[in-house]
Amino acid sequence: MAKYRRGRINEEIQKEMSSILRRVKDPRVSDAFISITAADCTADLKYAKIYYSALQGDAKEVAAGLKAANGFIRRELARSLNLRMTPELTFIADTSISYGAHISSILEGLEISPEEEDEETLDKDGESND
Repeated sequence: MAKYRRGRINEEIQKEMSSILRRVKDPRVSDAFISITAADCTADLKYAKIYYSALQGDAKEVAAGLKAANGFIRRELARSLNLRMTPELTFIADTSISYGAHISSILEGLEISPEEEDEETLDKDGESND
């Protein structure tokens, strides 16, 4: 199977998963504001890794809620996608959003004095400080 087809399927799974998770009635999932960051299917489309990030709630509770709702999610995914076989889903917590927010807060906390800013602009213009 061509890689571009698998890429399109991954994008469709990611899009459909976002809408399916809004319909899950489990409070561990519905109250957590889960965002699907990526989907990665194997070449034979039998297995799919779903990467998610949750803005609220305990990480273990969210993972348990997704595991409990796996059957419902897979059934709804099979209804919305027209594939011969619906992949088995594995949910993996993606911490890249929280890591990016942490780095951003560190960078915002840095204080640069006006003299350092002047030195940086002079260095960029190619002039020496001597």
